[in-house]
Amino acid sequence: MENVKDLEELLTLEQIEVNIFRGQNFKAPWKRVFGGQVLAQSINAAYRTVPEERFMHSMHAYFILAGDIELPIVYEVDVVRDGGSFTTRRVVAIQKGRPIFIMAASFQAKQEGSDHQIEMPKVTGPEHLLSDHDILESIKFKFPSAYAAYMHERPIEFRPVENYGPLLTKDGEPFQHIWFRAKGEVNHGLRMQHQILAYASDYNLLTTATLPHREKLNKSKSFLASLDHAMWIHREFDISKWHLYALDSPSASNSRGFTRGNIFNQEGKLVASVVQEGLIRLND
Repeated sequence: MENVKDLEELLTLEQIEVNIFRGQNFKAPWKRVFGGQVLAQSINAAYRTVPEERFMHSMHAYFILAGDIELPIVYEVDVVRDGGSFTTRRVVAIQKGRPIFIMAASFQAKQEGSDHQIEMPKVTGPEHLLSDHDILESIKFKFPSAYAAYMHERPIEFRPVENYGPLLTKDGEPFQHIWFRAKGEVNHGLRMQHQILAYASDYNLLTTATLPHREKLNKSKSFLASLDHAMWIHREFDISKWHLYALDSPSASNSRGFTRGNIFNQEGKLVASVVQEGLIRLND
């Protein structure tokens, strides 16, 4: 996928029955269904059953089985509740008759209320940084295996503030800051903005938990996979513009890494928060 229009097409599911939808897969170079795709497609399915005036404010999901990239995914939506202010949906993603992913999401009508937030970290702006694409191009011949593993066209542009995590050779602190934006304008309203944000939010989370362990990771075969994912949307945003993903990993233990992320727009507004736990399995 080269731009956000390709991504919008991928996320817009085919309806095959009442509250049942079908989606295709991005042929990821790592040969597994990308978790961000399933997150975003499940939100698309849920939104198709939700009143127009209600918007997602939170979602909680578990990745159960690795998806088969060669097969479509069926999404079944359970209409749990339509209340006076909140709407609740449960989505199950299915392949070969088995759930591979489950999500619960809550939607709310717009309401006025109290308002506060933490400050955005003071970091270098995106206009002074290279994209991960440019960084990988610069090491194409020096680190061909890393180039082959991470270089592919994406509908989201990322510009890391610190050194690009997958290329680090020394252990470091479990923090990183990454600017990102969609490649192109998003013209399908706030609902599609939420889906694209969910897609983008799955990038760079688990790698943050690997930063204190790069020396061992670089010497060993490793397996990384998302286990769960939660996202809270605080304010409206335009993902066609730059946003800062401020990430930290408070803990890694028992082959699992835990990471948090706050997403700010360039004006410093906190628009969303994300948490994820993932599997980090090292084989000596």
